[in-house]
Amino acid sequence: MTNLDPNSHLTSGAPQETLQLGELLGALSHALDMTEGQPKGHCLRCCWIGMQVAAELGMAPQARSDLYFTLLMKDLGCSSNAARICQLYKTDDLSFKRNFKTVNGLRQGLGFLWRNTASAAAPLTRLKTLKQVLAKNSSIAGELIDTRCNRGAAIARQMRFSEAVAEGIACLDEHWDGGGLPLGLTGDAIPLFSRIALMAQVVDVFAAGQGAEAAAAELERRAGTWFDPELVPVFTSVIRRPRFLPDLRDPGLEAEVLATPQARHIHPVDEDYLDEISEAFSLVIDAKSPFTHGHSRRVARYTAMICDQLGYTPARRRWMVRGALLHDIGKLGIPNTLLDKPGKMTEAEIARMKQHPVLGHQVLSRIFAFRELADVSAAHHERLDGKGYPYGLDAGQLSQEMRILAVADIFDALTADRPYRAALPLDETYAIMDKLSGSGIDPDCYAALQDAVTASGWPSGQDGLPQESGWAAPDHAETA
Repeated sequence: MTNLDPNSHLTSGAPQETLQLGELLGALSHALDMTEGQPKGHCLRCCWIGMQVAAELGMAPQARSDLYFTLLMKDLGCSSNAARICQLYKTDDLSFKRNFKTVNGLRQGLGFLWRNTASAAAPLTRLKTLKQVLAKNSSIAGELIDTRCNRGAAIARQMRFSEAVAEGIACLDEHWDGGGLPLGLTGDAIPLFSRIALMAQVVDVFAAGQGAEAAAAELERRAGTWFDPELVPVFTSVIRRPRFLPDLRDPGLEAEVLATPQARHIHPVDEDYLDEISEAFSLVIDAKSPFTHGHSRRVARYTAMICDQLGYTPARRRWMVRGALLHDIGKLGIPNTLLDKPGKMTEAEIARMKQHPVLGHQVLSRIFAFRELADVSAAHHERLDGKGYPYGLDAGQLSQEMRILAVADIFDALTADRPYRAALPLDETYAIMDKLSGSGIDPDCYAALQDAVTASGWPSGQDGLPQESGWAAPDHAETA
């Protein structure tokens, strides 16, 4: 962790390094891997597989570029159905999603449901849940995939991707024979990018678990049902190359994917676009649980208000807002059985929950221009007395930026609904934060928050605060 200069906000602006779009999205794709329960690098490996196929097909440069970002961002909507999976199947959403990737056909589907529905529940509860799931399995599957696909496409559009990329994500789960979802498209009506992305996804899962030949055989088994029968031989010719599996497992694969012409194309990743990317990923993060809906955007707003009170420059304030929008990105790797748990957690569950800042730091620190931001975001649960987590940093190690984010996060946690209690009114929130001031949270940052809240006319305005009092979401942003 970096011990930042507490006065850096007076002189430092936002990072000025030139960012390549591939580097930025390649790093953020690791967060999507987490929420799909996939091994690190899944989206990058899918991208590499799909681009090998694109080369075999002789795709034009623009089509290759659109396919590249379809593959890298295919799971943008994956967090939006996590809570529903947990609720319906009474199970860990991460393992459920990971295991579902290998299912093909009714027989395997029934076995999957038996193994993955309420597996830790009492026998009677498990049988009752299985009965409910089986009775409505088609409608449940349609609901979950429709949510995932449409949400992912909407976020892709917000991130300025082409309609071809958005449609590629929206139709990811369509099958060649019309048995897929959400629209039941058949044959060539399914966008080519969707067909390639689904096949690349299956190849990565099977190659990782069972080897290259197993992946090729699985494609051939599903040719004409799930997969385009003309694309299957193209894929299998790639998969059966002697170096395919070693190359897929090579630690240098990520660097290769990020060195392609599509990744190295300098998209105008300016300050406005960084704001939009951060905003878009905050929607992915907050969609993970109904209890975090709008949390990142509110923390961003409170962070901006504190920065204004403390005299931060506009550039540094803007930088801090990005950190606030992304501070909980590690929660994508935490199962909803913990995030939404209404009762007391076990010690093991608490320990796992406390890993979310570490997971977030691992994602954000992969982006060169975000490394300082990664340190600040990862410290939002640290305390001045060293009793916070995950690193146990104390006052001498916590920059002012870290302290601001901690105050903003606690304030929203107390004034928003949680699985175990309703939102607290302002006087009760202040009573709790008063006790933390000096030992847990920084008194100056806390006073700045109080002054800003008073000036805002709380609780008027959207999310309790008028837009002009702090960070204002872009016009295109989803309203809470």
